[in-house]
Amino acid sequence: MLLSLVIPVFNEQEVIPALWQEVFQAITSITDDFEVLFVDDGSTDNSLQLLLGIQQSEKRAKVISLSRNFGHQAAYTAGLTFAKGDFIAMMDGDLQDPPMHIKPMLEMLQNQNFEVVYGSRTERNESYFKQQLTSAFHRLFKRVSNINAPENVGNFCVMTRQALDTFLELKEKNRYLPGLRFFIGFNQGKYAYERPDRTIGNAKMSYSGLFKLAFDALFSFSNFPLKFCFYLGIFGVVIFFIAGTISLVHKIIGIASPGWSSTLISIYFLGSIQLLFLGIIGEYVYRIYVESQNRPIYIVKKIYDK
Repeated sequence: MLLSLVIPVFNEQEVIPALWQEVFQAITSITDDFEVLFVDDGSTDNSLQLLLGIQQSEKRAKVISLSRNFGHQAAYTAGLTFAKGDFIAMMDGDLQDPPMHIKPMLEMLQNQNFEVVYGSRTERNESYFKQQLTSAFHRLFKRVSNINAPENVGNFCVMTRQALDTFLELKEKNRYLPGLRFFIGFNQGKYAYERPDRTIGNAKMSYSGLFKLAFDALFSFSNFPLKFCFYLGIFGVVIFFIAGTISLVHKIIGIASPGWSSTLISIYFLGSIQLLFLGIIGEYVYRIYVESQNRPIYIVKKIYDK
């Protein structure tokens, strides 16, 4: 049975030689019937040329070149769309998802009747601040999402053809792939592994990119932001009802003292709540607008597969 491996790449010229060496060794230990789909996400360095060199020497390697940088999740979607395998694996191109884990994940998929086996990170060898930030997001997402997603799970996984076909039916533009993967259901299993830190090159996902991905996840799979607005609004109403009652009583009994402090605080507080509400509602409106435009998730410039 054909095994497809999808790897998005963006400006990873330092990593690509080691990446291909480890990927080839891991995949050939599983089967000779495979394809590796590298998705060049608009790289501006020498990544595409290095990938084409691999493709020229190994016909089971294919390169999908996108017309520009569409983002990590879009690049994954492109590779998964063109994958032909009966079993499909997906991993990042920075070697933080070690290819050697694909074999036990695939064995777990076949022997335990799973449709999806996802990698769960037992330990992250990254900076303390990034670890805490990522851990906080996963805890929050697990609590507020409507799909009961487990913690410390990323894109690294293996799935069957049926699961992938169902996954590809989801066409939304603001994509958080781990959330979409849990949304489709099926019998899913967890494979625990230790995620190493990068040893070659620098991380291409900036903190702003991580925050954008976190917002996409929260706004796509939870109504928590709207509930937060609602409960905060109720809190504000209660507080100012109490404050207004106290002020009225003071006025009646004649002990009210003139001053601007309480007035200004009230105005600033209510104004801040209103701006917060508008910002959160604006995020939902923007996502509706993007979906209504119905623009493609990615644009393929050329496919190198021969």
